[in-house]
Amino acid sequence: MLYFLTDAAAGAQGDGGMGMIIMLVVMIGIFYFMLIRPENKRKKEAEQLRSGVKVGDKVTTIGGITGTVVNVKDDKFVIETGADQVRIEFCKWALSTNDTAAAAAAEAKKKAEEAKAKEKAAKKAEKSNKDNK
Repeated sequence: MLYFLTDAAAGAQGDGGMGMIIMLVVMIGIFYFMLIRPENKRKKEAEQLRSGVKVGDKVTTIGGITGTVVNVKDDKFVIETGADQVRIEFCKWALSTNDTAAAAAAEAKKKAEEAKAKEKAAKKAEKSNKDNK
């Protein structure tokens, strides 16, 4: 095994280190697409979630507390939990999920899929009508 490592090092010195530079660039590219880019995407989605919270949304905090938003300020929001109407104020960074927005997104996705299925069925029926004539 040591022979292969020394042989590779000798080969890298022979071509001026171009191979090592290429490998370094490839590794940086892999790190960017596998680690940095997805993390930035998650941060952007979390920021949109926090900035999009509004009164009436059902939310869950990072501590697991669920409730309905009753007031939204610049960097804080107040939720009302349970039947006893306890109100608790949280910083927006403590927001984990917005169940109302998630349900609305799921409903929109379902409607889009149904519309796509209807369109596909209409095209299929149109094609079969042409074939029958």
